[in-house]
Amino acid sequence: MNTTEIFLIAMLIILSVPYLIWRLFRTDHFAPLVVVQIITGILLGPGVLGAAFPSYYEFVFNPAVIQSLNGIAWWAVMLFVWIAGIELDLKAAWQHRRESGITAGLALGLPLAFGCVAAIAMLASPGWMGEKALTWQFVLGVGMSCAVTALPILILLMEKLDILRRPLGQRVLRYASVDDVAIWGVLALILMDWGRVGRQAGFIAAFVVVGFMFRWLMQRLPQSDRWFVGLVWLAACAFGADWSGLHFMVGAFLAGAIIDADWFDQKQLDGLRHNVLLVIMPVFFLSTGLRTQWGVGGAAVFVAAAWLLLASVAGKLIGVHMAGRVLKWEKGEASLIGWLLQTKALIMIIFANILLDKKIITNETFTALLLMAVASTMLTVPMVTPMLKRLRTLLERSS
Repeated sequence: MNTTEIFLIAMLIILSVPYLIWRLFRTDHFAPLVVVQIITGILLGPGVLGAAFPSYYEFVFNPAVIQSLNGIAWWAVMLFVWIAGIELDLKAAWQHRRESGITAGLALGLPLAFGCVAAIAMLASPGWMGEKALTWQFVLGVGMSCAVTALPILILLMEKLDILRRPLGQRVLRYASVDDVAIWGVLALILMDWGRVGRQAGFIAAFVVVGFMFRWLMQRLPQSDRWFVGLVWLAACAFGADWSGLHFMVGAFLAGAIIDADWFDQKQLDGLRHNVLLVIMPVFFLSTGLRTQWGVGGAAVFVAAAWLLLASVAGKLIGVHMAGRVLKWEKGEASLIGWLLQTKALIMIIFANILLDKKIITNETFTALLLMAVASTMLTVPMVTPMLKRLRTLLERSS
């Protein structure tokens, strides 16, 4: 078979297998399709099915096919991160700045601290820290991975739970939006390359200046043209960030963060997010799964994943409960919000992919983080659903 035919076989596997698992086993209650796609990517990768059937893996996922899939995955994730940036609602967060600052700060700070402690413990054994990492970069990177809340996946889950447009859903979005900005700021700090600091400073300066011009232009364009100009802006920012030594995904997030969501029709923006998830993000999930490794031993990776999951879940819940005490929330409110903010999946996986690309973490750490993100996200809906039935009055609380 030629490369095109093998590529199409790979696409057939990528699109059909997760869908069949999701539909036949009705996993929606604990594992939405996105989570099933991520798990399927892990199973299809070299650590599981590839290890059991190496000839299958070498045939389907040969270097030429992987190169083609990676190109699609890069563009898919840039689009997704760009949309996540657009959906940030910092204006609403500013209007409720005391409540948002306290809740978001504690919901991010506690799991970050717990995750850093977990990372320090992992340093006692070799094989976890990447070859180009400084100790502080590894510790902060793993700690932030434990603190992440995935805004796009949170939106999807709250849509499914029918709370997205309710006051409670908008509150949770405010907290996640503030945390999202902090996450990308910390990532930029971790990726700061003192050998290319001039380039990075030049990129930031150019982004600020050109960003003002871009915003001026976008406000004067018809809505149909804004989509095209926005995509050109996405590609330019991603290139600039990668050239400067940050990462193309940092550029993609910045490209979206300075765009106002109300410049676009909300239904079209929701439709774009859903279509990106449907059409091209499965390729990213598969390419992510292909990067999983178990070189330090399968048991050690699972132990590390459980350790990180404990740090992540406990840190988030304790942080939100502390915020609830300060803000005098009702009984059960902090638990409900704390579990909603556990959704990690995509943004944490993107974050971990960048750390792996920059050799700050190893494939084994990446695998542990990936398992932690999947487990954390799978816990959200089963934990939140019974709470919502008991606490329906909280849905209308706007602060």
